[in-house]
Amino acid sequence: MDSTILQSEIILENEKVLLVPFESERNTELTEIIFDDGIWKYMGMYVRNEKDFKNYIQNTLQQKAAGLCYPFLIIDKTTNRVAGSTRYGYLNHASQKCEIGWTWYGEKFQGTGLNKACKFELLNFGFEVIQFRRIQLSADLENKKSQRAIEKLGATKEGLFRNNYIDSEGKSKDDVYYSIIPEDWQAVKTNYFPEFI
Repeated sequence: MDSTILQSEIILENEKVLLVPFESERNTELTEIIFDDGIWKYMGMYVRNEKDFKNYIQNTLQQKAAGLCYPFLIIDKTTNRVAGSTRYGYLNHASQKCEIGWTWYGEKFQGTGLNKACKFELLNFGFEVIQFRRIQLSADLENKKSQRAIEKLGATKEGLFRNNYIDSEGKSKDDVYYSIIPEDWQAVKTNYFPEFI
């Protein structure tokens, strides 16, 4: 695994999506789409006002500075609008793994194919450039929509993590975990992402 890449500016793109580092001045454009409780229902927190938004930006950048994650802004290339955010998180250099997650999209960008385009770029770069040995994804047990989206990426369902975290309102939450490993990647790429090859 080449972890030095995670200390550089990573820009990923295909015909549909552009991923740029979260530090971009464009992160202020998130205010156009972020104040929607529907986005945050299964994220363990809520962004409801300007103070929450500032905390979200600050916490994301602090976690990146601490080497815990590498966050991106998601830009819809069709409209050149900021559509949401995602990241390589739970970076574990010793075990050469990460989790792709903390992904959210403004309501008008959901169901447009952006998620698949975004996940292809993250998976492809993660396996073929950074050379992770494991990339995991997870979804709240109650979030059937996200579970279906992960399954459409060709990830292997591994199981349920009970009481995996406590959300911002003090509730214990269960997560369903999935993974893709390098031995899976070429088949997953061919079978699930042929339009991006």
